[in-house]
Amino acid sequence: MSEHRDAADLAGTRPILRPGATCWRTERADRVAVLVDGAAFFAAVRAALLRARRSVILLGWDIDPRMRLDPYDPETLGDFLARLIRHRPSLQIHALKWDMPFPISLEHPHGPLERLNRRTGPRLTLELDDALPVGAAQHQKLVVVDDALAFCGGIDLAGDRWDTPEHLDNDPRRRWPTGELHAPRHDVMMAVDGPAARALGMMARERWGHATGQSLPPPPSDGASGGDPWPEGLHPLITDAAVGIARTLPDCLVGRPVRENEALTFAAIAGARRSIYLENQYFASFRVAEALARRLREPDGPEVVVVVPMESPSWFDRMAMDTPRGVVLQELRAADRHGRLRAMTPLTEGGNGIVVHSKLMVVDDRLLRIGSSNLNNRSMGYDTECDLAVEAPPGDRSTANAIGAVRNRLLAEHMGVDPSELTAAVRATGRLVAAIDRLNKPSGRRLAPLPDTDPGLTEQAFAALRIADPDRPEEAWAVWKRMPPAPAPARSLTRAVGAALFTAGAIAGVYAVARAMVETERGDR
Repeated sequence: MSEHRDAADLAGTRPILRPGATCWRTERADRVAVLVDGAAFFAAVRAALLRARRSVILLGWDIDPRMRLDPYDPETLGDFLARLIRHRPSLQIHALKWDMPFPISLEHPHGPLERLNRRTGPRLTLELDDALPVGAAQHQKLVVVDDALAFCGGIDLAGDRWDTPEHLDNDPRRRWPTGELHAPRHDVMMAVDGPAARALGMMARERWGHATGQSLPPPPSDGASGGDPWPEGLHPLITDAAVGIARTLPDCLVGRPVRENEALTFAAIAGARRSIYLENQYFASFRVAEALARRLREPDGPEVVVVVPMESPSWFDRMAMDTPRGVVLQELRAADRHGRLRAMTPLTEGGNGIVVHSKLMVVDDRLLRIGSSNLNNRSMGYDTECDLAVEAPPGDRSTANAIGAVRNRLLAEHMGVDPSELTAAVRATGRLVAAIDRLNKPSGRRLAPLPDTDPGLTEQAFAALRIADPDRPEEAWAVWKRMPPAPAPARSLTRAVGAALFTAGAIAGVYAVARAMVETERGDR
């Protein structure tokens, strides 16, 4: 079975990217680049911002003015942005961060952003987004420069995002603004220019308007803005490409739910022929698991390779996201009748876990998707999300080879081998899974299989109730609405569900009290 398909094979497929269905729209980009890990992204963002002339829009789950774009430079992000507006009289910068609740805000505090906003003028405006349904997150990660260049993916301008592809053990450059070391972290961003960047600029301004009620005019055309912000040394992966933009928006923002990312996920799984490669922070969606399981049961279906962290960094995510992941993986393993599934986690040279935060999907050598959407329920219809995707047109071997090269580079990084070795192994074996099995090492830098756990009744109940992972706003505080249709449960499962409901209610109560306290404190300022 060959990993690469010929032009005739490609020609007979239905497009995965379909504007109005699996994406909002497709727009041309003269250049498309992929940035792997925080060091590359932060260096590119810094270079692009130094070239900004009229407009910068930053959207994030977190934006921390105390973080540094360069671990060797003491200048913080806040000081860097303030310096930009002092030296660029025509430049305006707008930054939007999720108004995250307690206890998440303990680790990602709002104070630094609010203090910077108070001491800067109107040309540098930083706001907290509290316009979403209670509990829903502003999860898009976007940087748009002069509507001429845009970055989109999984990396926030936050204090624990910097790392290199080497993911060294105990790297002293990986530090929170408070000075503590943080864990190795893997992530991915996409950079686009041209009409695709302009469309993302329009989307970012709409998002700003939803959150603040303020209207932002678009910057002047490229000629008036005074230059090209594309960073020197950032080599395009693909040129002259159609880029699909897929969103998730709750209905309170635009009058109807926007679930393009959900549609794109299922269309991509259905359209795969040879392989589905997934990197994600979470894997908690039963519906995604069911779609993958159906493909695994097919005699000649695609291989499925899933790369996720060994465990989430926070106790809350371990309960809310890692617990259903164990149930999901159990279902996939049961469906893997033909040995085409690999569920793995990357380890450092010293055997420590790497935090996989990327949200990436590669289907065959046909579709490359990078964005903010996790493989959980809330990314399908509760939070705000934005993903970018490039699909190789039929017969376009250049784009297809570039897409395959991204997958091979990432897998090679995780296994500590050269990408050319993986590419050669794929060609020699004709299968992605066989190539991974051939090159993966028993120790050192490698991909380790995820443990095959047997979730207990309480874990199954937590997974079924989707604690902290609603599919839509109306489910947010009605946990009982998430119960899957099933026969009357056994008494032991009933007790487990009751315990899960009690825990969910306690968490909801603590959250509501904490949020009220925070709102009261803000009102007293």
